Amino acid sequence: MPFDVQDLSGTFSVGDIAIALSLSFVLSAMIGWVYRFTHRNVSYSQSYVQTLVILGMLIALIMLVVGSNIARAFALVGALSVVRFRNAIKETRDVGFIFLVMGIGMAAGTRFYTLAIVAAVAICLIILVMYRFNWFASSIQRQVVKVQVPPDGDYTAHIQDVLIAHTSEFELVSMESIRGGALTEMMYTVRLKKGHGPGDLITALGERTGGQRVTVLTGYDQTDL
Repeated sequence: MPFDVQDLSGTFSVGDIAIALSLSFVLSAMIGWVYRFTHRNVSYSQSYVQTLVILGMLIALIMLVVGSNIARAFALVGALSVVRFRNAIKETRDVGFIFLVMGIGMAAGTRFYTLAIVAAVAICLIILVMYRFNWFASSIQRQVVKVQVPPDGDYTAHIQDVLIAHTSEFELVSMESIRGGALTEMMYTVRLKKGHGPGDLITALGERTGGQRVTVLTGYDQTDL
């Protein structure tokens, strides 16, 4: 019995394929450059940006395959649901860029070319404006303080006395046993008083912790004793 092989590629032309993939590539690459330019933290990943470009083209390809066929759409959803990612997203902002390239890829793949171009340019301009004028930045600078103390002895009260003297507010975030129970590590978020620097806080805490390690994290800088 002969096999009945049917090629469904005729539902879209070679020009449709070329335009959808090319447009999704150009727009996703533009989004990738905007992400790179506006990235502030030290967790920048070249692999992540390359994945954004690939994802935009892949979504455009999927939308070409799906077309208006509902059964095909459900089949693709079932196939893609088995995919699992090991790497966790480091920032919520990164998730936004993933959804952005997915939306652009969907628009290009469904041949809404003008929508894809206008949306990509408009959203990228908004991102650049927010980066340029530093929108929604908090003027309150907080520090993270990690203090290691021996498990025996009432060190908590002494540490809080120092924090009261040097900070306008503080909060105990975590307390855990480290080094097999030889030390207890306490982590606080604090807001330093005016005129008090991280060095002053470290010196004062070092006098109350029995010579154990004290760490103050301020932005990207780390100061240790």
